[in-house]
Amino acid sequence: MENFLLLSTIFLVTMVIAVPLSARLGLGSVLGYLIAGILIGPVLGLAGSEMSELQHIAEFGVVMMLFLIGLELEPRNLWNMRRRLMGLGGAQILGTIALIFAVAMLAGQTWQVSLVLGMILSLSSTAIVLQTLSEKSLMQTGGGRSAFAVLLTQDIAVIPMLALMPLLAFQRSASHPAENGGHGGEEFVAQAIMASLPGWAAALATLAAVAGVIVIGQYLIRPVFRYVHSARLREMDTAFALLIVVGIASMMILVGLSPALGTFLAGVMLAGSEFRHELESQIEPFKGLLLGLFFITVGAGMNFDMLAADPVPILSATALLIAAKAGVLYLIARQAGMADRDRSLFTLSLAQAGEFGFVLISYAASLAILTRSMAQGFLLVIALSMLATPLLFILYDQVAKRLGDGSEHHDPDEIDEQQPIIIAGVGRFGQVVNRLVTMSGFQTTVLDHDLKLIQLMRSFGFKGYFGDPTRPEILAAAGLEKAQILVAALDDPASNIKLVRYAREKRPDLVIIARARDRVVVYQLYAAGADHIVRELFDSSLRVGRYVLENAGLSEYEAAELEKIFYKLDRANLRELAEVWKPDLPLDQNEDYVQRSRDLNKVLENALMERFAHGPSAAPIEEEDEGADEDPEHGLKMPSRPGGRKVRPITEDARQD
Repeated sequence: MENFLLLSTIFLVTMVIAVPLSARLGLGSVLGYLIAGILIGPVLGLAGSEMSELQHIAEFGVVMMLFLIGLELEPRNLWNMRRRLMGLGGAQILGTIALIFAVAMLAGQTWQVSLVLGMILSLSSTAIVLQTLSEKSLMQTGGGRSAFAVLLTQDIAVIPMLALMPLLAFQRSASHPAENGGHGGEEFVAQAIMASLPGWAAALATLAAVAGVIVIGQYLIRPVFRYVHSARLREMDTAFALLIVVGIASMMILVGLSPALGTFLAGVMLAGSEFRHELESQIEPFKGLLLGLFFITVGAGMNFDMLAADPVPILSATALLIAAKAGVLYLIARQAGMADRDRSLFTLSLAQAGEFGFVLISYAASLAILTRSMAQGFLLVIALSMLATPLLFILYDQVAKRLGDGSEHHDPDEIDEQQPIIIAGVGRFGQVVNRLVTMSGFQTTVLDHDLKLIQLMRSFGFKGYFGDPTRPEILAAAGLEKAQILVAALDDPASNIKLVRYAREKRPDLVIIARARDRVVVYQLYAAGADHIVRELFDSSLRVGRYVLENAGLSEYEAAELEKIFYKLDRANLRELAEVWKPDLPLDQNEDYVQRSRDLNKVLENALMERFAHGPSAAPIEEEDEGADEDPEHGLKMPSRPGGRKVRPITEDARQD
């Protein structure tokens, strides 16, 4: 116990020093964790026998990460990714296996060893790549989404790889597990049991385990969570969230499957649950801590004595592995038609080996497919390639800068989710709208053509997509055909009008809420087909006016009443002025508009002056409602024009310019 506490103290001290320093230098947190592990293990020799136990615990950080990723993906979205999963992911795995198989055969290895090495080294590091993509706000880019699809395919591919290895074994023996890395002995027991079963029985056990996870996630967890949550004890919510992850991981281990895949499937089943956000908040702190601990154990477990004794073959193998995988990935990305920036991100982010390689190498050594020395050597190669990954991301940053920082040179993100509310523009106006709507429990699809705004938005935990909302293909991908509401909140009035006009042509039944810079833009948006138009500074201007009235001697009640009257009558006046507005004439040259504006301003002035003419107890002025009736399509109150023809209401809250 004392040794464990001492080692924990050493880990935390090293982590607190190395990780913030690495982040401040722009190297990322992952490299900081790896450096901390190297300092603890190979450099200072402070890690002893407890390291293997810590590694088993730390691997649950990867498991929890996959669970949280699953919570963000509904089954429908996962189905929408099937082409990437089968296309990009399948091509990467098969292409890498084939290339490494050929190189190993040329190096004199047997075909069994060559095939096993190909399978092991075809995998990439889910933990490092996803963590770094999230830190750099690159998950929603085309390259980031493609990388995620490949990583997910690789995690699924671990299952057939584990099933195939016993068939390649020279002798079935679990007495020679490899050192350093991998899972605990109980997993090798489970794998040995599965290997001893007939093929049909092993396949049936696998399918039963996957089906069990789906059934548990879909039908059992929700009612149990309601029961636990009814106790109103936050620690019980935390305990149940951990039970989900640990329990499903244990079930997967018992049948020899990937625990990360099991928890991922459970997360997908719970993606539409009302408890999704609660589960995320309970698991996130454990995931971050254990994932950092996992990276530290990878660094601490690196065998630098072997590297020092024979550096050339190991470093050459690491460089060859990264180059081979990068070559395959680049060809796949080019064949898929990715843009230069996305192709670079896709290639450099996946060019390493992964943490599941530790598991597969240990299992291959236990089956005597790989010798102990070969297993130890490739464990070091995998660790070195993972250590190089943050450096590859730094290289990507340099490539991206050379390709240009301007967002006009950046390809739009691929939109993988379609929500009933589309918000186009998340500047100082749209971001407030989005925060209110999403924090009220509604789902939105956010679009903006400013890449820096989207990246800033992602850094605060809000999801958004880079792309020009006025482009028809971007709107189609965002789900314009199925959307219920479109918020046109672009900074540029001309772009906003263009967006509203196109959306109205495509969707006559769509509710369009538009942002206007001034009165002229209000009329233009009205003509373009907007249902509700909001002048962007009107509310704040009214508030300032109310403060002026209060400080000029009126009471708060009197100032508020005058503000309310002004708001209602000015909005009604704007609707009337829209009838005499002419787009081809400036306002001051439109005689009908000028005269009508003067008349309405006089009416407004009289209403304000008369409000308290008989004292503060005078009855409030109600908003006019005559002629309004129910719109059969929208259920909106639609005021009628003279002659009974319905018009869209100009319900706006903006400044008078």
